[in-house]
Parts: sequence; C-alpha cells; structure tokens
Amino acid sequence: MAHNGIHHVTAIAGSARRNVDFYTRVMGMRMVKKTVNFDDPTTYHFYYGDQQGSPGSILTFFPWAHVAPGRLGVGETQETALRVPEGAIGYWTHRFVAEGVRHEAPETRFGETVLPFRDPDGMRLALVAVRGAEAEPAWSGGDVPAEHAIRGFHGVSLLLEDIAPTAAILTDVFGYAQERTEGATTRLRAGDGVGDVIDLRAAPGFLPGRPGAGAVHHIAFRAADDAEQAALVEKLARDHGVRTTEQKDRDYFRSVYFREPGGVLFEIATDAPGFAVDEPADRLGQELKLPKFLEPHRARIEAALPALGQTEPVG
Repeated sequence: MAHNGIHHVTAIAGSARRNVDFYTRVMGMRMVKKTVNFDDPTTYHFYYGDQQGSPGSILTFFPWAHVAPGRLGVGETQETALRVPEGAIGYWTHRFVAEGVRHEAPETRFGETVLPFRDPDGMRLALVAVRGAEAEPAWSGGDVPAEHAIRGFHGVSLLLEDIAPTAAILTDVFGYAQERTEGATTRLRAGDGVGDVIDLRAAPGFLPGRPGAGAVHHIAFRAADDAEQAALVEKLARDHGVRTTEQKDRDYFRSVYFREPGGVLFEIATDAPGFAVDEPADRLGQELKLPKFLEPHRARIEAALPALGQTEPVG
C-alpha cells in the first residue's frame, strides 16, 4: 500500500481576528477556506495553506474566543513543523524579531536546521529548512516573498507514553518507516515530500495533555479517494483492532476518525474533491462558505460569528 502522508493538522485557537492576522499576514499563508465548525457552527473553521490548498499544506483552526489554554502532555501533538527553503531561516528569524513572535534560536535536529516558535495562543511550531523546497508550491500573494514562503508541512512530533503501538499503526497502515533515533525521539519517514515526517517522543510518566488554546485537535492523513480510505479502515480493524467513525462529509474532503493507541486523535481524509469545489481557485477563502445543511441558517450564523476586520497584536 502506498504511503499516506499528512493531509492537514487542526488546532484550537482563541481570538479569531488574531489567528487570521498571524497566519495570513505574519506567516504569509493563504486563507484557503473560511467556514464554520460543522459540529459547532457558532465558531469559525479557518483553513490556511498554499496557493491551491494542496493536501499536506493545510493548517486549520477552531477559534473559540474564551477558551482556556491547553496543556502539553502525553497523548497529543508536541510540535507542528512547516517546511521552508534551505536559505530562508535567516529571513524568518528577522521577521519573528520584527513582529514580536516568540521564538528560540535555530538548532539542528536530525541534520536539519530548525527554528522553533510559538503562535499567539502558545501553539508549538517550527520552521524546518529543507533542501529543494524552493521548487515546491507556495502562496506568493501575501506579505512573505515567494522565495521564503512556507511550503506545507514538514511533519509533526507526538508526545507519547510508549511509542511502539503508535509506530506500529504509522508503519503498517500509513506507510512510514523508522529512520533513526536522537535521544528520546524516533523519526519515522514516508518519503521526502510534504508531510512525510513523524517524530515520536517517548515521555513515560509525563502528565496527559489537556485540550485548549494552542493545542492540536487532530492530525489527518491522506487517502486518494473513498476506495483507499475504505482499505485503510479495513486494515486498521483487521490487523490492529482499531475501529473508526463512520465517514463524515466535510465538503472539501470525506473523513473518518479514530484514537490511535497513544491517545492522539487521527483522521483519514480524502484528497477529493478539494477546496475549489464551491468557489473559484483564484478567490479561495474570501467569502464565508457553509455546508448545504447550514445554509438556511446563514443569517443567524453570521450574526453570531465575531467580525474579522480589526486585527489584534501578535504578542
């Protein structure tokens, strides 16, 4: 079975205006889709990514204005890493200083230069310098020059009590392979492309994670279509005794969800139909889009959502 890298990562945020300003202006990502949480239409669901909203480039958020901060712990994502061209780290370091973004000094991990930073809600992120990334798609319509722009996900790191059961799912079902270990972290890789790296960090006895602002809600892996998704669901059940939810139509992809053995919520999302299904590709993210079952309630939903015209400071 072919490997299935990351499709998207969904996290929890506080202020919607601050979230939009940080990811579109400071980070230079494209607002690919502006919709609502289908299960809680009183809050937005923002999708940021590259020019086309390609699978593997999509970072999404549920912003709840008064949500309490999350707590890092076992059973959740420790860090979300984004890939940039190899020569872009200097540009981003200066940009973070100018914009007041909390960040650390560049460091080396697994032979790569990494710039760790936090978003305004404390979400742990990193930029990873990747050789050849300049040839990958990027959004050039924002404040960040195309030669330095984000190219999608490098990968994620998971904090776990025991890495072995999670590694078994990632290798046997999603096509990752163990590469090597540095300290308490083991790297799994599915290829050399976008979203192909998963780092598993063992932290036995550490406190469990707590959902909230700055925490990742779930990680979605790619399936080309419904047939491949069904094959992955069958393999999870047959070979690992893991059951998924029923398929849910998210308009831009179709999803199933499950808790992997370490406690992290995983999703399998289809590549089809994509984000241009309900608005032209050159106008992605400009209007509030609602699923058909919520369209009759548009006026009430729009009245309840916070205005996005005024931004808030990053720090």
